[in-house]
Amino acid sequence: MFWFRVLAVAQLALLIRHHLGLLEADERRRLASLVGESKGRPRANLSANEREELLRLVNKLEPGRFGRDAFGHLRGSRKRPKVR
Repeated sequence: MFWFRVLAVAQLALLIRHHLGLLEADERRRLASLVGESKGRPRANLSANEREELLRLVNKLEPGRFGRDAFGHLRGSRKRPKVR
């Protein structure tokens, strides 16, 4: 069980690295800055323009795909072809 957890953490780390790689270095810095400035409350601590910028940067990370891939890794399943 221990090694399963080690491998799961390693796979998630690689997945996170891949998705963060979708942003340029300056975008990653700006994302970190906006998240820090928000202090967990974007509506209270960020302007409308900053919230829009935060949303744009987060969308560039492909959160839906990240969630599906992370769930698949944690379940231990391989990617299955999409049925159309």
